[in-house]
Amino acid sequence: TAQDKALVAMAWLALPVALVVCVIVATTTGHSRNNPLVKDDIVVFGMLMAILCWIFQSESSKTPFWRKFYKAVPSLLLCYFIPGLMASAGVFSPNFSKLNEVCSSYMLPPCLVLLTLSVDLKEVLKLGPKALIMFFTGTAGVIIGGPLSVLIMHAIAPSVVGGTGANAVWRGLTCIAGSWIGGSANQLAMKEVFDVGRDVFSMVVAVDVVTANLWMGVLLFLIGKTEVIDNALKADTSAITALRIKMERFQKQVQRIPTTTDLMTIACLGIVTTGIAQWVGTGLATMFATYAPGTAKFSLTDSFFWLIVLTTSAGLVMSFTQIKKLEGVGASKLGSVFLYILVATIGMQMDVTALVKNPGLLAVGVIWMTCHVCLLFIVARLIKAPLFFLAVGSQANVGGAASAPVIAAAFHPALAPVGVLLAVLGYCLGTYGAVVCGYLLRA
Repeated sequence: TAQDKALVAMAWLALPVALVVCVIVATTTGHSRNNPLVKDDIVVFGMLMAILCWIFQSESSKTPFWRKFYKAVPSLLLCYFIPGLMASAGVFSPNFSKLNEVCSSYMLPPCLVLLTLSVDLKEVLKLGPKALIMFFTGTAGVIIGGPLSVLIMHAIAPSVVGGTGANAVWRGLTCIAGSWIGGSANQLAMKEVFDVGRDVFSMVVAVDVVTANLWMGVLLFLIGKTEVIDNALKADTSAITALRIKMERFQKQVQRIPTTTDLMTIACLGIVTTGIAQWVGTGLATMFATYAPGTAKFSLTDSFFWLIVLTTSAGLVMSFTQIKKLEGVGASKLGSVFLYILVATIGMQMDVTALVKNPGLLAVGVIWMTCHVCLLFIVARLIKAPLFFLAVGSQANVGGAASAPVIAAAFHPALAPVGVLLAVLGYCLGTYGAVVCGYLLRA
């Protein structure tokens, strides 16, 4: 009836209107990331879930407007950018929220278990060496891009890349190299190796986060244009297509209506595996820290590193057993729910206002990332690598274990392990690559 349609229309408008009102109130009452409008994590989590639900409901709508809209703008991009824009406006803030840390620890590991549960490892291995080539290209782009960005900015505004002693900008930039090739552990290692001052360190950490988050947003947008970009690169996508088709065929073969027992089993599998991996991983990290402290440069003393490695390995082992049939009752779908929640909490870290706070140093970061991206596209065109390899190779460097699987799974859930494995490789090489970059920056 007309009344029902009116109620549905009002429901559709309710959330966007509420979000706009929150942004207006936050910006007009002086709230910011250091003093957000909403500080309660339970309320913030409710807002994020409402945003995700609205995005998926609108994406599944048959209305011509939404169909055209989501052809141009990927839903995953909105899951990332809307929380980021609200955080930038001061509605909520990662400075007062533990959601990203909680989701990284409690949702990412079960997500990896459930997404890798039904993977066909033989088909994944058939993807060939292009994934490794693009990963190492991304690493080279970071190593070369740092010195190039400094040279370019020195010609434009020398004071931006100046400084003396411990607070010399080049020292701080080594921490970005450590973060972009490896992770936070490699970043801290560079802080010690190059004796980075506290002031410049705080500035480069902001540049690191903002630039990396902006690039992730661009990647999420590009994923929506995969076919167009692959055609432009003249890429060979046959291996990825074959894997996707095989996975979809398997899902149809084992698909059935899930029972409460099935859903409980799936949840139990993901969470219990995470618990065991955390217990074992903490023990391994402690053992390496005690008996082989030098392995810290490989992240072997980091319990989160082991958590990611062990949960992914457990999922791959289970993929060779009958447990993989849980895919038929929605294992990867539940994993995807965890994944999208994680994307929203990662999006919260983005700060659009940082673009005007320290524009000079941020410009160095953007130039640096541009060098990294340009090299990736050049090599991808030469070896005819599809966007998948380019995106995951880049994010395994720049984003690490928390976001590389997100980007990989955005192409297809079965591809998540590729992101994890490359991110782990980044952890191992991060310190070495960043040291080389640091010496080039100093020169």
